[in-house]
Amino acid sequence: MGTVVDAPAVVAEEVTENMLGGKKVTAVFVLGGPGSGKGTQCANIVEHFGFTHLSAGDLLRAEIKSGSENGTMIENMIKEGKIVPSEVTIKLLQEAMIKNENDKFLIDGFPRNEENRAAFENVVRPSFLYTKFVDSHASLRNYCSFLLVTQMNS
Repeated sequence: MGTVVDAPAVVAEEVTENMLGGKKVTAVFVLGGPGSGKGTQCANIVEHFGFTHLSAGDLLRAEIKSGSENGTMIENMIKEGKIVPSEVTIKLLQEAMIKNENDKFLIDGFPRNEENRAAFENVVRPSFLYTKFVDSHASLRNYCSFLLVTQMNS
């Protein structure tokens, strides 16, 4: 059975304005390898705790499918095995967050590196940011316990 490994929480400073029109959000980065159960964990957390699941990969694929100039650039970068620039992925996440009425987001597949994380924090300025690393067949009970405690303390 796999495990869930907690990373230290990073609390961003309180701000009144951000690139989301001042909307304060909670963001949980859900990270893990292919097939590690990120999607499964996210689906259960959405169902039980009311988060909105945003998949960076799904957003990138939708942009490619749109046929936009941005989509073509994303497709070429992926074909070349390169990481899509932070500002492109963050812009897609930002647009999805603005369109959604929720203020609690699970972000699956992002960030891919430290630069991605720092750029996300700079643009979105979440009121609470938590990173969750998922290993194969991780225990949903551990993850949900954290979220339940977090909700009870807010």
